[in-house]
Amino acid sequence: MRKSALSDEILLSVQQPARYIGGEVNSVMKDPGKVDIRFAMCFPDVYEIGMSHLGIQILYDMFNQRENVWCERVYSPWPDLHRILKERQIPLFALESQDPVRCMDFLGITLQYEMCYTNVLQILDLSQIPLCAKDRSDADPIVIGGGPCVYNPEPLADFFDLFYIGEGETQYDALFDLYLKMRGAGYSRKEFLHEAAKIPGIYVPSLYEATYRKDGTIADFSPAADDIPVVIRREVVTDMTNIVYPEKPVVPFIKATQDRVVLEIQRGCIRGCRFCQAGMIYRPVREKNVGRLKELAIKMLAATGHDEISLSSLSSSDYTQIGELVTFLVDELKGSGVNISLPSLRIDAFSLDVMSKVQDVRKSSLTFAPEAGSQRLRDVINKGLTGEIILDGAQLAFEGGWNKVKFYFMLGLPTETEEDMRAIAALANETAARYYETVPKEKRNGKCQITVSTSFFVPKPFTPFQWARMYPPEDYIGRARIVNDAVKAQLNHKSIRYNWHEADVTVIEGVLARGDRRLGPVLRNVYEKGGIFDAWSEYFDYARWTEAFAECSVAPDFYTMRERPLDEHLPWDFIDTGVTKEFLQREWKRAMDGQVTPNCREKCAGCGVLAYGCGVCVGESAV
Repeated sequence: MRKSALSDEILLSVQQPARYIGGEVNSVMKDPGKVDIRFAMCFPDVYEIGMSHLGIQILYDMFNQRENVWCERVYSPWPDLHRILKERQIPLFALESQDPVRCMDFLGITLQYEMCYTNVLQILDLSQIPLCAKDRSDADPIVIGGGPCVYNPEPLADFFDLFYIGEGETQYDALFDLYLKMRGAGYSRKEFLHEAAKIPGIYVPSLYEATYRKDGTIADFSPAADDIPVVIRREVVTDMTNIVYPEKPVVPFIKATQDRVVLEIQRGCIRGCRFCQAGMIYRPVREKNVGRLKELAIKMLAATGHDEISLSSLSSSDYTQIGELVTFLVDELKGSGVNISLPSLRIDAFSLDVMSKVQDVRKSSLTFAPEAGSQRLRDVINKGLTGEIILDGAQLAFEGGWNKVKFYFMLGLPTETEEDMRAIAALANETAARYYETVPKEKRNGKCQITVSTSFFVPKPFTPFQWARMYPPEDYIGRARIVNDAVKAQLNHKSIRYNWHEADVTVIEGVLARGDRRLGPVLRNVYEKGGIFDAWSEYFDYARWTEAFAECSVAPDFYTMRERPLDEHLPWDFIDTGVTKEFLQREWKRAMDGQVTPNCREKCAGCGVLAYGCGVCVGESAV
């Protein structure tokens, strides 16, 4: 019988002790003496958020299907337990076995959001694993990074042994087999990493060297050995229907952020929004067969007892069998009390018809993401939405019984003017006006409620906007103030509520998103000053970051305040996502000209991912 890593006294002294005890429904237990590889899968944030992450559920299930591998989970301890573990020198542990993470063969950390980077150091520190990869011995776990942030892994290069670039279903078996072979033959950690670097999609940062010019830009980035690749090509799943998917996902004891069954219906997006990293790095669009989805939905609901199922994708409306799938679920789940969630729908009659089948319109709100208030700026970002489409969609929703609408916009987009900012308030006002103009008083379900939220734009690698500049925090606040004042001046201002994101967090996110290896000491400095849970506003401290930049002689403005030349050597240029740099440059120029690029099903834009030979790119649009 396993022994808890924490005493009852400690568990009773911390918030949500169920975060740390393991033993949840569908968690996998194995005999540690009967497996060859032990893998700790980590999400560097609190348990409730980490348990909502689909990628970890998929890899957890896939790894544990191998008899010789035991994959366990670990999440960031909340600050109360963090303090206790540090004071009492208790090593961080995996949930399933309660054994120390430092005893595992691998520690895999999902990098989902830049503001969780200090929590990566927290995980390593509490696990009593040397923070820097160069200081680790053969007795330490191999530390792997994966997830969307590895498309620029350089700010974290000091702390990881290797990064997995792309979708995890394709090469982990090869990595595990290599590890077992080389460990059995007595090879060292260093020798294993050298051979691992030859596996497609694997990047070992210690085997690459960067040199810099006097102006701070990169002069050269190349491998230190002749037998490892100069370019790392992203790994892509070509058959979505037959890949592994968790039929029995782990069910937490406490309410997670997304406490539901998540059914991934497709990967990728046809839309080509120029600010959207996910829309570029997950190309091409690959659908999962509707028959397989029906089968998975029933099995997952039966195995978990959840009362909600969410259809997950970047743009659910673009799944070609969405109507059939929703109709099946509505019929199958009738009277069961199970809700169907449809995120990422577009604003059109078809989507609203689908929504009306699965939502209680009197209770729910509809979420639209125009991203920009003016048509000019929506064309710049290639959003593919006109004001008429937005207002007509809202009108259809109002006529269908909805009276609550949430709008998401971004401020600080390339070429943005004050007129574009004020257009956000104007669009919200026009939307409210449509409600009062088209819904008779006797049919209104209360007054119209329009919630406008603005975040501040952060340029991300492998997007057409990766060369764009950012602005100081006070500039972002000024932009939010313009929108706020414009909202207050609208005729229907009582029906509009306005919220905006923190500006200083945006700047740090921007530094980390497009930074290079010189940021490693900054991250370590911030962590050693007490920086953890920077993604949480109550723990983020901007002064701590500015002090760290100064003490490490790193100028954050270098990474944020300049528009980068199109020919600059970028820190992530050694990665090949399939989307070519030439395409991104072309899209940047089209953005500056306000030209719209058709979506992938209307016309192939020649982005480069046709080379993968799968998904929408093998259809008629690939011309």
